[in-house]
Amino acid sequence: MSLISIHNLRLGFGKNVTISEANFEISDGDFICIVGANGSGKTTLIKAILGLVSPISGTIRFGDGITLTDIGYLPQELNLEQNFPALVSEVVLSGCLSKMHRRICYNKLEQQKMQEVLRRLGILKLKDVSFNELSGGQKQKVLLARALVSEPKLLILDEPSNNLDHESREGFYQILTELNRTKKITILMVTHDLDKKDLIGNKIVAIEGAEAKLFATEKYLGRFK
Repeated sequence: MSLISIHNLRLGFGKNVTISEANFEISDGDFICIVGANGSGKTTLIKAILGLVSPISGTIRFGDGITLTDIGYLPQELNLEQNFPALVSEVVLSGCLSKMHRRICYNKLEQQKMQEVLRRLGILKLKDVSFNELSGGQKQKVLLARALVSEPKLLILDEPSNNLDHESREGFYQILTELNRTKKITILMVTHDLDKKDLIGNKIVAIEGAEAKLFATEKYLGRFK
């Protein structure tokens, strides 16, 4: 089932076109990596899908049963990563805000989901720790928990391995792979890390010459052998 269909999408700012044409679909259960040179428009592409950037032309169509509130998003940078005066539990619960509407307090179910996702990621013991006191790898897991707590159908991540050491990066990608395979969460991820094909999903969107082209992972990696 197609969750999102992108057709003849053209993106840019003013006269500066970053992506001249993008045509691909995000299907239920996919794990898609977006790759391309710095400044090629990878972040702009995911922001367009999230409705944060308006296309110059083309369409982004959501399939039946998915809306923007069904998408979890882990951006490249969050303001709360620096000197954010909150506990881990508070950071994770803030991921529920988009579905709370006018309600101002977290309910019991949301509290339970917060603890469940922290347990799933192996960081429940950090629930009452200040976010500022965490290591880089721990912070990234907390921010992933924040994106997961609302039980998204689609998870979008923008270069989540930035500032992680090799061991933390491997562990983080293994978590994503498990979420995709066992929890059936569809993943769209911007990355430069294509070292291990078993950790980077089934498809790759490569931005080349201002065009976004979809490949099967093995076919794309085979071009460089």
